[in-house]
Order: sequence, then C-alpha cells, then structure tokens
Amino acid sequence: MHPTPIGEIPNETVRVAKAACPKGTLATRLREEFANLYEDADFVALYPRRGQPGLAPWRLALVTVLQFLEQLSDRQAADAVRARIDWKYALGLELTDPGFHFSVLTEFRGRLVAGGAEHLLLDRMLERFKQRGLVKARGKQRTDSTHVLAAVHDLNLLELVVETLRAALDDLAAVVPEWLHVIASPSWFERYGRRAEEYRLPKGEDKREAFALAVGEDGFRLLAALDEPDAPSTARDVRMVQILRNVWRVHYARDDGQLRWRSPSELPPVAERVQSPYDPEAHFSMKRQLQWTGYKVHVTETCDDDMARVITDVATCPSMRPDMTSTAGIHDRLAAKNLLPSEHFVDSGYVDAGLLVSSQRDHGLSLEGPVRGVSSRQMRAGQGYSQSYFKIDWDRHQVTCPQGKTSVYWRSLRHPDGSPRIQVQFIPSPGDPNLSAAEGRALDATRSGLGGAALLHGFSSAGFGISRLDCGTCVARADCASAKTKSQ
Repeated sequence: MHPTPIGEIPNETVRVAKAACPKGTLATRLREEFANLYEDADFVALYPRRGQPGLAPWRLALVTVLQFLEQLSDRQAADAVRARIDWKYALGLELTDPGFHFSVLTEFRGRLVAGGAEHLLLDRMLERFKQRGLVKARGKQRTDSTHVLAAVHDLNLLELVVETLRAALDDLAAVVPEWLHVIASPSWFERYGRRAEEYRLPKGEDKREAFALAVGEDGFRLLAALDEPDAPSTARDVRMVQILRNVWRVHYARDDGQLRWRSPSELPPVAERVQSPYDPEAHFSMKRQLQWTGYKVHVTETCDDDMARVITDVATCPSMRPDMTSTAGIHDRLAAKNLLPSEHFVDSGYVDAGLLVSSQRDHGLSLEGPVRGVSSRQMRAGQGYSQSYFKIDWDRHQVTCPQGKTSVYWRSLRHPDGSPRIQVQFIPSPGDPNLSAAEGRALDATRSGLGGAALLHGFSSAGFGISRLDCGTCVARADCASAKTKSQ
C-alpha cells in the first residue's frame, strides 16, 4: 500500500450537500471537525507493499465508525456510501462514485483482527480527541460491563454432540474428501446430512440416550481413524476435530470398554463447557437475573462534569470471567494511552483488596468502589458481625470486637495464592460474666469442633479492612498491604 494524503471534498459534492443539508448532519460535521480522523499511514502495517491498489483504508475506517453510529449492516453501510450525499461528503467522494461491495467491510475488519489491531480505530480517535482537548488524563472515568450475545443457536446436550460431529465431518469433507469417503459409514450421510434440530431428534428418554450413544460411537470411530498412522496429517490439524475431541471427552465415558452417555450431574459447570462448536470460546454466564451465551465486554468512559463523555477503553473477555480480573488490564491500557484517570469509579465486582492498593501504588489513581461483602452462615443467622463493627489499630496490631474485647495476638501469614494476610484472635474466658450470648455460642461451637477460625479478607477505602468477621472464635483475617502502604 502506498499512503496518499486526504484530498479536498469535490466542489459539486460540497454544493449539493450544503443545499440538501443546510444544517449539516453527523457525517458532515464529523468531516468538518475531524478531516484527518484517520489517515492511510495509520494502516500501513496491515497491508502488503506490493499488489493491486485497494480502497483507501482511511475511508473504510470512517465508514466503519459511521456504520456503528447508525447501527447499519454491512450491506446497508455500502448502500449509504453509494446513495447518501452526506456520507459522500464525509468520505470526500464524487457524487457519481459507485462505492464498493459490502463484503469489503468484512475483509477490512478481518484485516484488523488478523493484524492484532482491533483497538486501532479507537486509539487513533482518542489521539485526535486529545489534540483537541476533548479528553484528558487524570480526570474521572468509570467502567462497567455488559453482555455480548454469541451469534450461535442455543443447543441442548444432544443437539450439541450431533452438531459437533456434523461440523467436523463437513470440515473434513472440504479438506480430505477422498479419505473421508473411504472411512465414512453410509448411515452418517443420513444422520448428519442436516443440521441438528430438536424436532428431528428422537422422543422419549430411552430413545434419546440410545441415539446419543450411536452418535458417540460414530465420533469415536472417526477419531480412531484420524489417529491411524496412515491418516492425512492435514485432517488431524482441522480445528473442528480438536473441538470434537473436547466435546466427546466431556460428554462421553467408557466403563470397562462400554460407552456411556454422561449424566448432567457428571458434567463440568455449564460455564466451562462448549456451548456451540461454531464458537467454542462463547460460554454461558449469568449476571443477576440475566442469562446469556457469549462474551462480556468492559467499557470505560470519561465522566468529568465539564467534559464530553468519551469511551477510552473497550475490552472483551469470556463471559464467566469475574470483573475484577479485568481491572488491572484496564489500568495498564489506559496508562499506555496516557489517559489514566485520577479517580476510577467501578462497582463492587471490580474491587478487591489487592487492586485497591496496587492501583494507587502502580498508577497513582484512586479506585473508587464498594468492597464486596461476604454473607456467612453466622451473619445470616443473626450470630455474626459485619466489618463495620470492628476497629483495627494498625500501629498497635490490635483489633477490638463489638463486645469491646481486644485481640490477644496478631500474626502475618500468606494465603495459598501468595497474597499477604494478617490473622488476629480473640479468646474470651468461658467464665467471663461479660461474655455475650453470641460469643458464648461461638465459644461453645469452637469447643465442640463446629466453629473454628473464620479467616477474613478485604480492604477499606484506605487500603485496609475486613470484609467479614464471624464472631465464631472471633478470628479475623485482613488483607494487608506493605508497610509503606500502611503508613499512607
């Protein structure tokens, strides 16, 4: 690709656009305010140096943005380029320009993904916005997540195994048709010739299980043929074959050589299983009352009172991944863009003890969000206390419980995940006349072996705290920071 500068808008296009849209449109105002929002030089790394000249990538990038703003399909966006005057104005095209085939947009997005440049359009836009003072570092930003639906059918367990084997056979037929014709059973053409649909499957539990076992035998026969020394190596490398192995490993078992269809109780959690062979990375997840199969996206935007709302970071991850595992990555990406906020507002899903400390230590920002509480059996029964009832004296290494008693020892330790912890313990005397009913029950439970130490974790807004304190033996664990952090 040979980058070319963005030229002037053709005079006839300007005249007609001004006459047809005297007040302007979003597309025309975007061109007037940000004529160089994208340039060909931004995409040089994604195109070969030699070959037939293609469409200007800056135009395709701008079409992609306009397409998103107006929620258009690829076909509708291509029609807009060909027919709409304001889009021709924004793209600097002649009124007679015929546009391009809608598949070009798919190819452009595929080029971005293949080149690892998924964030290029957003990053270049943010650079232009920073130059105009529309977004700045060390302001206020907020992050929240939402669901992304996978573009796949919801399949039940029987549909899943049938469709997985059918998809593997289809892909093998395209790669090694002669080999597949030799090893395929005649029944396969009838059983897997059409897409798996519930209304085509057997009715009745016994018939469905027998059909599932027949499908399992077919799948294992195919995998055994692929493992033979004379099987084509290209066939073993087919991605759908690897998915087939994974699905069969989860849903089938052999007991003394006898094939068995696993019961639902034997399967891994639904969030960890393949939901569709056509998108194996899409998983089932649930957030409050919402259930979906797909992904989760984290969106970060500015929220300063005197500034425009601008999205600064977008990250897509597996749907079952906890929000807090994405917090550090969001901060790292904002730091790379020089757009770190001074205050980052999030909900409780993004906050834990280590993140409250590390965000201040590593990036100098304040992570603002409630620490998630922990509901224990004792608290639900009215026999425990939340963190607000306890006072921690970090200098004296003491904790005072709701009954006014002071801890008898303070010990630093390490959690199995390597994070630091502090353990403190209260040991009231059984004969103490001031022993409360709750403490008495806790002490009795401990002596009988039913209580034990309740180790707790969490940080307050200052970097320390306790997210749960059960008045069992009144043993508390608090996530602790380094001495440097504690002194802040």
